[in-house]
Amino acid sequence: MCNLFCSWGKRDETLILPANSSVSVTLHQDQLQAQTSVAASCHFEKDRIWLNGQEQSIDNPRIQNVIKEIKRRARKQKAGNRDNAAEKLNWKIHICSKNNFPTAAGLASSAAGYACLVYALQCLYQIDGDITAIARRGSGSACRSVHGGFVMWDKGQKHDGTDSIARQIQPHTHWSDLRVLILVVNEQKKHTGSTEGMQVTMETSELLKERIQSLPNKTEQITQAICDRDFKTFAEITMKDSNQMHACCLDTYPPISYLTDVSRRIIQLVHCFNRKYQEVKVGYTFDAGPNACLFLLKKDVQKFLHLVKHFFPPTREDKDFIRGNTAELMETESDDSEEDLSYFPFDPMDDSLKYIIYTMPGPGPQELPSDQSLLDEDGLPRKRS
Repeated sequence: MCNLFCSWGKRDETLILPANSSVSVTLHQDQLQAQTSVAASCHFEKDRIWLNGQEQSIDNPRIQNVIKEIKRRARKQKAGNRDNAAEKLNWKIHICSKNNFPTAAGLASSAAGYACLVYALQCLYQIDGDITAIARRGSGSACRSVHGGFVMWDKGQKHDGTDSIARQIQPHTHWSDLRVLILVVNEQKKHTGSTEGMQVTMETSELLKERIQSLPNKTEQITQAICDRDFKTFAEITMKDSNQMHACCLDTYPPISYLTDVSRRIIQLVHCFNRKYQEVKVGYTFDAGPNACLFLLKKDVQKFLHLVKHFFPPTREDKDFIRGNTAELMETESDDSEEDLSYFPFDPMDDSLKYIIYTMPGPGPQELPSDQSLLDEDGLPRKRS
């Protein structure tokens, strides 16, 4: 998932209710994937969870909230029903999850993970209805990741949060030539977590209060831009909102700075590229971290990627420097033509990017065949050869 219009700040920390509505795009699972398997058994002695191969405490309040809400919904729907699905509600559960992109580095790993968990539990307990409000109890952004394509998270008005849910604006197939480049600057866990950062910003930033007042109109504008496939408006609103969110972080006391010198150079490169072509061809957004999510149309990918490799080169040959949908890159003609570098008044920054992921909008969670389960027949993490 990648934020287009960020929700930074909550009006209720317990129910995870946002201060403003927000818009995101779900990225394709073929390139960025969180996978979760769940099992329930009368033979399990206790609830357990494994994340990326390591057992974690399942006492995390947000995990407990999700499990509690899912079971509450299931019991309500199965009241008086004595089938096996109802019996499972009294059994202990095992959860195993992994993702193929950095965790807690500003790339929405928690959103993907909780959306995947809630969807898996929905399948396990065979519950019906909208589950975005349940996913929100794990991670606010997770409610958007339950849907594919372009998604709106409505902040809602009710105190109990029942109307703070996510809805799809358009499916991932709506904008077939929209592409995404993720420039991974740092894979490490960010120094200030999103939850902590939002709390302090809400308490101390005067700029955030002004920002929240101006957002409803901009939310309508970017929604219309998506529906119209208006890239210029889409990219400009996305970039301005990203800039404003990080300005609010700097306006926090004490200030929070998620961007690095490399992040700022990426921003500079995008604006110089757009200025050269006198057209908005690339847009950027940064979540709570230094890693860039860049939007562009398929026809412009090779030309811009050529510049990225020039200004952020690895010092040694690395076949995995560009990851993701590399097959599509191989199918399109590489643009190695000489650029007029006078439009780019800065020097290359060697080894400043870990790698690049090439992807596109994608669908929501999918149920996988049982032979791809992360848990074995005993409910323990499967040992992969």
